[in-house]
Amino acid sequence: MDKLFGKKPTVKEQLKENDRALRKVNRDVDRDRRELEREEKKLEDEIKKAAKAGNKQVATILAKQLINIRKQKTRTHVANSQIQAASSSAKAMGANVKLTEAMGATAKTMGQMNKVMNPQDVAKTMRDFEMANTKMNMTEEMMNDTLDDILNEDGDEEEEDAIVSQVLDEIGIELSGKMAAAPSAHKGGLAAKPISSKNSDADAEIERMLAQLKS
Repeated sequence: MDKLFGKKPTVKEQLKENDRALRKVNRDVDRDRRELEREEKKLEDEIKKAAKAGNKQVATILAKQLINIRKQKTRTHVANSQIQAASSSAKAMGANVKLTEAMGATAKTMGQMNKVMNPQDVAKTMRDFEMANTKMNMTEEMMNDTLDDILNEDGDEEEEDAIVSQVLDEIGIELSGKMAAAPSAHKGGLAAKPISSKNSDADAEIERMLAQLKS
């Protein structure tokens, strides 16, 4: 239909047409070579028969024909190599065409985006975002400060001190109980009786707990 109306085929279409033509030529060359191989085999058999019959003249003529057949068969191998090289070049060209089309589509898309995305509008959007982000951070900081003020109102510190005092009193009662069990020094004695290692360990543990509560 394109040929009737004179429409020029695209590069992609032309490459496909060339590939089909090269495959057809390659098949034709393979077919010719197979025919030459059959003819070669036939001549070899006839040469053997002539040689056995002692007919040197016929054998010589057939030998010349065999040489020509083999030369023609060699040409078919050369032709196949050239066709393969042409096919590889066509495929490489097709890959380049696809790459060119992809680059064209990318350029078109980028051009459309450049039309839509006005640099001044983008810059304004970025500034608006930065201002909104700064405002949000300031609002969050103010909220945190307000919560800190509420949590640190008058009376809270006194309540915390009362709780700590209560805990210390409870430990003091425990401390008094442990100290009551400790032996005391005799009146008039030269030295107090040493405290047992068990009580010393208990007192050290209590002092450590007090230090943790005060820290």
